Amino acid sequence: MKKLTRTETAAFLAANDGFAILTHRRPDGDTLGSAALLCRGLRQLGKAAYILENPEITPKYAPLHKGLTMPSIQEGDVLIAVDTASKGMLPEAFAHLADSIALRIDHHGTAESFTDWELVEPEAAACGEIVYAVLQELGAQLDEPMADVLYTAVSTDTGCFRYANTTPNTFRVAADCAAVSKNLFAMNQLYFDTNSLGRLRLQGYMVENAIFLQEGKAVICALPKSVEEELGLSEDDMENISGFPRSIEGVKVAATIREDAPGKVKISVRAVPGCDAAAICAKFGGGGHKGAAGASMTCSMDEAVEALKKAISTLE
Repeated sequence: MKKLTRTETAAFLAANDGFAILTHRRPDGDTLGSAALLCRGLRQLGKAAYILENPEITPKYAPLHKGLTMPSIQEGDVLIAVDTASKGMLPEAFAHLADSIALRIDHHGTAESFTDWELVEPEAAACGEIVYAVLQELGAQLDEPMADVLYTAVSTDTGCFRYANTTPNTFRVAADCAAVSKNLFAMNQLYFDTNSLGRLRLQGYMVENAIFLQEGKAVICALPKSVEEELGLSEDDMENISGFPRSIEGVKVAATIREDAPGKVKISVRAVPGCDAAAICAKFGGGGHKGAAGASMTCSMDEAVEALKKAISTLE
């Protein structure tokens, strides 16, 4: 594995052609926006590029990839993964491709090197910022379709610029988007100001069943699959739900547990500056950022709750 600079990454893209771009499981706005930005930028530069269809993409984000996807990789394609910190973050449908990925562009500080080349910048608030910088090195010009997917990437991964990972560069990137797109208001309304009734009911369930620790400085919310099914929730309804308990006054660390399948759970941890979500998730083989991290566990919901209680018992 070789770590690349932005300039070296741009040179790699310039020297190759025929790119297949991969996104991560339960795809969010950053991985999907970054993939669309990279694909559109490469095509603008005369390169052949497409995004491999992610079967887990939700209706809210599906328009981002319209006209950009292919159902399977082609022989000789150069595979690129965006916003993907480890092999385990790949959708099950992509798992067989993990060892064939040539380049990874990512911003996760705790990541698993699994590609031939990688460009990883943990200081970037969103992977979209890194992709944008590389495309600028290549001479691509930001047009409205590119601006819309770039704005999706940076705004969703910063909670509409509210999270601690937001930097001056994040605002500069957003300003570039605002200069060429007339769609920012509509995107903000869709991503941050619209809730289904099911999601609101779920939030009520989380408040009623929250487990508070450390005199209210930490909270654990367990979400059984049966509750999701009872409320008729979609993946769009569940997006960023792990951030909701962190909004409770006094909470410094919030852990949300979702049941993937019987005996399999996924934990998401959110933390304020001064606490380390990635350190907690690392105890379970996961990772991410200090402010936001995740891990998968093979155990029951009750066992996951007890494990998390122990993991955050040293919170100061």
